Amino acid sequence: MYLPQLLARAEKGEKLSVLTCYDASFARLLVENGVDVLLVGDSLGMTVQGHTSTLPVTLEQMIYHTDAVVRGAAGGAFVVADLPFGSYQKSPQQAFDAAARLMAAGANMVKLEGGAIMLESVRFLTQRGIPVCAHLGLLPQSVNVTGYRTQARDTSAANQLLQDAGDLESAGAQMLVLESIPSVLAEEVTQRLRIPSIGIGAGPHCNAQVLVLQDLLGLTPKPPRFAKNFMTGAGDLAAAIRAYVAAVKSGEFPAPEHTF
Repeated sequence: MYLPQLLARAEKGEKLSVLTCYDASFARLLVENGVDVLLVGDSLGMTVQGHTSTLPVTLEQMIYHTDAVVRGAAGGAFVVADLPFGSYQKSPQQAFDAAARLMAAGANMVKLEGGAIMLESVRFLTQRGIPVCAHLGLLPQSVNVTGYRTQARDTSAANQLLQDAGDLESAGAQMLVLESIPSVLAEEVTQRLRIPSIGIGAGPHCNAQVLVLQDLLGLTPKPPRFAKNFMTGAGDLAAAIRAYVAAVKSGEFPAPEHTF
């Protein structure tokens, strides 16, 4: 699947389902059960490697997992790959060099975290043919500064996020992840932007929803508030994934208990 196809579906009002994915077997399973976008997330540092944050994940590891996911998906879903910590923050050229390697591994798009400081890099990448998904709100790569808590809760921080979102779109970002922010703020961002918003702990008004696969499958010992265990009553993995896709498409997920 290519970006124009995905954006056309969002423009028509279709809610898009997104899940993290780290290997070929799950990539195939997710595609077979209707997931639209596979995010090769640096969350693999926690879910696969057992670290307490995403920070130890390397670019080489992201390339390895991206390649595996792309082969498993076999073109049946749009694949987004995270730029890991330290691989893109130094300069636009550094970001391009890292992003080019992920694209060569088969990614359809790269994702990076940050607002105003990332504008030059977003512009540099998109002008050179690399689609970019931006990421605002809770930034896992900045956990040592912010902690794992809801972001943009006061007026000043909310206004800054709105400004950053518009600026990232103007710089060329084609999608935007909004993580752990108040639902009312995510709704305003979504209404202002032309590009799709992808919510995770950001309420039901985003154009798409993403969950960490292990949260959906009930494998996380202390899941975040915005997660839901879709394995409950599902019977098997495929049924749980189909239930998630259906809940996103219908607007049933996220429910009020999953939002801030």
